[in-house]
Amino acid sequence: MHQGTPWALITGSSGEIGQAIAVCLAEVGVPLYLHYHQAESKIDALVQKCQTLGVSTGKLQADLRDPAQITAMFEAMPIAPLLIVNNASVDHVGLFSDVSVEMFDEMMHINVRSSFLVSQAAVPAMLRERYGRIVNVSSIWGMTGGSCEVLYSLSKGAINTFTKALAKELAPNGITVNAVAPGAIEGGMMQKFSADELAMIAEEIPASRLGRPEEVAAVVRFLLTREASYVTGQIISPNGGWYT
Repeated sequence: MHQGTPWALITGSSGEIGQAIAVCLAEVGVPLYLHYHQAESKIDALVQKCQTLGVSTGKLQADLRDPAQITAMFEAMPIAPLLIVNNASVDHVGLFSDVSVEMFDEMMHINVRSSFLVSQAAVPAMLRERYGRIVNVSSIWGMTGGSCEVLYSLSKGAINTFTKALAKELAPNGITVNAVAPGAIEGGMMQKFSADELAMIAEEIPASRLGRPEEVAAVVRFLLTREASYVTGQIISPNGGWYT
């Protein structure tokens, strides 16, 4: 089995959850590749913060809708990552009847195909080492479905099934595959709601509040550890008891 501290690749590192995952891993000494598409200023600040915590940190720009750019991103990494966090994602709120073919394809390319292709690019190194961790960031709506979020729910449901199937295929090789499916988390996709709407959502949650990105990151960090070697094919949802 692989010895030493393996590198981690986090896609979509510029968002709140991506940043929280990066800092959470840096705090325990995991060297990082931070992927971004457009928000370079956020990534530069995050790289600096992680380096201040004492870990090697590199940034990688790529449009994950383009398979060639995913290939180029892996070729640019001098050390193959054995820890993968498929975090890049976009959301969509709107009526099912208003979803166009173009909107459908965009969602599938970013939320589903990119996770598939990034994992596919990472697995050969994991197979050589007979060790690896893949964590897909899903959503509670991938488990329960969300009204007016049919397209987004569909994409995250696909991620959950992808997680379960790939986990079974890779388990004999010492590679685990899990998904973290957050509920309502502060910032990010929840910013589209007003303060009153957020308060109403919080009232529905048994914990009486929204989650914090750091709480999602803590679950991701555990799933990337050696101690989590017997946890695979699981969809873990930090959601404050909202749905169980």
